Amino acid sequence: MQATSISFKEQILEGIPNELPQPKPFDHSLNHAPKRKDILNDEEKKLALKNALRYFDKKHHATLLAEFKNELDTYGRIYMYRLRPDYKMYARPIEEYPAKSKQAAAIMLMIQNNLDYAVAQHPHELITYGGNGAVFSNWAQYRLTMKYLAEMTDEQTLVMYSGHPMGLFPSHKEAPRVVVTNGMMIPNYSKPDDWEKFNALGVTQYGQMTAGSYMYIGPQGIVHGTTITVLNGFRKIKKQPKGNLFVTSGLGGMSGAQPKAGNIAGCITVCAEVNPKITQVRLDQGWIDEKITDVNKLVTRVKKAKAEKETISIAYLGNVVDVWETFDKENIHIDLGSDQTSLHNPWAGGYYPAGLSFEDANTMMANQPDLFKEKVQESLRRQAKAINKHTAKGTYFFDYGNAFLLEASRAGADVMAENSTLGREFKYPSYVQDIMGPMCFDYGFGPFRWVCASGKPEDLAKTDEITCQVLEEIMQHSPEEIQQQMADNIQWIKGAQENKLVVGSQARILYADAEGRMKIAEAFNQAIKNNEIGPVVLGRDHHDVSGTDSPYRETSNIYDGSRFTADMAIHNVIGDSFRGATWVSIHNGGGVGWGEVINGGFGMVLDGTKEASTRLKRMLFWDVNNGIARRSWARNDEAIFAIKRAMQTEPNLKVTLPNIVDDDLLNSI
Repeated sequence: MQATSISFKEQILEGIPNELPQPKPFDHSLNHAPKRKDILNDEEKKLALKNALRYFDKKHHATLLAEFKNELDTYGRIYMYRLRPDYKMYARPIEEYPAKSKQAAAIMLMIQNNLDYAVAQHPHELITYGGNGAVFSNWAQYRLTMKYLAEMTDEQTLVMYSGHPMGLFPSHKEAPRVVVTNGMMIPNYSKPDDWEKFNALGVTQYGQMTAGSYMYIGPQGIVHGTTITVLNGFRKIKKQPKGNLFVTSGLGGMSGAQPKAGNIAGCITVCAEVNPKITQVRLDQGWIDEKITDVNKLVTRVKKAKAEKETISIAYLGNVVDVWETFDKENIHIDLGSDQTSLHNPWAGGYYPAGLSFEDANTMMANQPDLFKEKVQESLRRQAKAINKHTAKGTYFFDYGNAFLLEASRAGADVMAENSTLGREFKYPSYVQDIMGPMCFDYGFGPFRWVCASGKPEDLAKTDEITCQVLEEIMQHSPEEIQQQMADNIQWIKGAQENKLVVGSQARILYADAEGRMKIAEAFNQAIKNNEIGPVVLGRDHHDVSGTDSPYRETSNIYDGSRFTADMAIHNVIGDSFRGATWVSIHNGGGVGWGEVINGGFGMVLDGTKEASTRLKRMLFWDVNNGIARRSWARNDEAIFAIKRAMQTEPNLKVTLPNIVDDDLLNSI
């Protein structure tokens, strides 16, 4: 057994150790993944063990067999807890990583940021957010990946096969350093139980969006988009946020952004969450202002906030169904309503049913999965019924892209439209249909991200300053159609520092279009060249203009019948890979469920070189306009405007435009 302690760099270079480290005690202070249901038969369990042991020298198999069997029996997965590193998990300054390639060092930094205890939802299970959004399936994969990255040159590419590092392959400097796939199943094997089975076997994983692509930056990653959604939601109902109420649920990974976004928008936010640990984390981080555990006290507090027109975020530690039902009885008017629990993962901890304690629900989930499913569906019917009562009183409710309406419909809830049409099946819209799609994505605005690889807060402050200057210059010649988006972005970046958005790495997010992304990135690259800041990692959320085909979220405002196709996401990742991305990723599952979406992303390292300048221009232009072109072909007016404008600025861009059919002609048939 390994006894002597070794340095951080030595542990990275060691990979899977020749001598096993001592077993580690289970840390009950952390938030852990729920036990997964027992889905493998006896022969499949043997196969899962055989698959896990192949990472280790044969001399260790006898020792590890019983240990891994116990993990599989106890947790429903083999995490290899013994292999957890001894060093603290966080994004170190890029110089601290042992690496032959600066690009590889940046990827190591981003991987560790995804697993930072302050960032990750279930860090010991390598899950970043969403209940099942994994960076890796086990700690052997993590160790081996970090070793490969440390050894990699700029003429090699690491191939990642659903968490498993397949190996380093000869490549060239302009190729991606890493190519990531997660959960790319044959279509007929992409049902929820398929994920449970094949993930338990250790042969695939759910990468979510930015978890398995190493681009998660904590809840800030969704704060900007959530802020825009809330602001535009109030604009849609022609109300000011001040003194008005937004009710939702979920305080985990992405959903944890909601109360902070509500504060930035200026409304009263009530966000329900059943998990006491994550609720306390968000309170400690300052992402919520108050925590209330009694629904009657919540009623009193909300009435006071409304009377005094406060801007405040309140976490209710309890079930959101109780909030909807109680607020109906107490006649508390909800202006905006939504839900951001992980209903893409309804049977394994993504949604907790009303009427059960958090602990009892976890026990039932593992030991009585069929009964748990019944309870979830009963709760969804209750929640939908209560929401319908509020919307009858004037509440504007929208699906937050978490598959709430989809799962509620499958549960038999009253959520279907009276006169259903292709793309408008539900009583309530997806927030992309009515807000983010026409106001942002169709114009090319989406969640551009950057991370200061130096780890210095002053570098982040400098990038904020650079960005603001670039946006103000662009806004001077921006057309009227996007003036509001530009103004919102400038307001956001000016308030970024005071809103204390950083959790983990020194990162920022900004909803920008192709022009904004390219000009901001070029300004960063020039600042790096001038030694004003250190290297910068560019990326984006997969929840963007081009990267994701998701019929109930990102592409829900596509009405030509093509929203169930995934060509755009595949085109996007292929195009990014040969236009200069440092790493690319393509996943099944995203934020709406296994088999419900294909989504892709990228990472790009800026190092101040001429080569980086060339790469950023050719890749970022494609990364955005690929999606605008698809949206324009679907006859979306805003996208037609945007792609025509893009063709005017780039002579080499030639996009097929739709001819619009007269509805009177069609109606005459």
